[in-house]
Amino acid sequence: MTVWADLVGQDRVVEVLRRAVAGDAHAMTHAWLITGPPGSGRSNAARAFAAALQCERGGCGECSACRTSLSGAHPDVTLVRTEQLSIGVDEVRDLVRRAAMSPTLGRYQVIVVEDADRVTERGADALLKSIEEPAARTVWLLCAPTPDDVVVTIRSRCRRVELATPSAAAVAELLVRRDGVPADLAAFAARVAQGHIGRARMLARNEAVRARRAELLQLPGRLTSLSACLSAAAGLVEAAAAEASGTTGELDAREKAELSEALGFGTKGARPRNAQAALRDLEEQQKARAKRLQRDALDRVLTELTTYYRDVLLIQTGVAAELINADLRAEIETMARRDPPEATLRRIDAILACREALEGNVAPLLAMESLLVSVATGR
Repeated sequence: MTVWADLVGQDRVVEVLRRAVAGDAHAMTHAWLITGPPGSGRSNAARAFAAALQCERGGCGECSACRTSLSGAHPDVTLVRTEQLSIGVDEVRDLVRRAAMSPTLGRYQVIVVEDADRVTERGADALLKSIEEPAARTVWLLCAPTPDDVVVTIRSRCRRVELATPSAAAVAELLVRRDGVPADLAAFAARVAQGHIGRARMLARNEAVRARRAELLQLPGRLTSLSACLSAAAGLVEAAAAEASGTTGELDAREKAELSEALGFGTKGARPRNAQAALRDLEEQQKARAKRLQRDALDRVLTELTTYYRDVLLIQTGVAAELINADLRAEIETMARRDPPEATLRRIDAILACREALEGNVAPLLAMESLLVSVATGR
């Protein structure tokens, strides 16, 4: 099975990348910008491309170069995936130094930045010089949701590759083939995930995730008073914080223990002068990581609520289209009879405004309280 097998619904993109790997005239370049909606497979496309560039057979998926490139173990493939809110200038400078090196085993020195939209302004300045004056065998692969998420000076020097949202049928087929998910469950997960491959996989493989989603979609019917809205908002924020803490708790403790041991804490003798500062920096990075994970969890809540009111609007307007939440048709039809379509549109606008507020670092509890009050009243 080749490295391209998991890029579902991206035949045009795969053909472009195959030609570049094959060395067709004018097909290869030193910097690529891979864009696409969340869950479309940007990171998978970049990793597959990196593996194919190192493979002697153009991405067979079976040789050592392919396997190590995909796993991040290849010495000439650097995979950058930040768990912070941004990628700073110091980290970018480390990547630039890495990019200036010649490949040791492979054909290219490949740098994959999975969250290029999180590079800071100073980091972008450092990255620009390396892209403007690339080393002979270096390839930059930058991933971002849209071209506009990357500063114009960088995106103008990259070849763009735009991924599409894969169809529900294509995602379901992948879940059945790769993960062994039963066909009916795969179809359900693909439909409600709206082409987001990672989300579909979580829904298909984790019953607890499906239960949390089902409980969340009961929320609109329970917002009958101001106290209910405030209580529900607090519950959502606490659940998101708990999810983030559960994900990072063991990792935080391990990182702190390893750094403390490296700095000499718990041993006799003098410690480095900057030991306490290093621990504080680590704690700040861990807080930023937890904040991002909490924001991601709340963003999933907003996505599910958007699908719910999208279905309500379909019923209200009589549009002949498949409901995303077809398993909740009865509840959705009841909600559709309660208010006019204009109220549903205002609720969707409130969800979008909440997402913008969270991105602008508004306190999550305040943002969610405002959202649920707006959802309850339709104003």
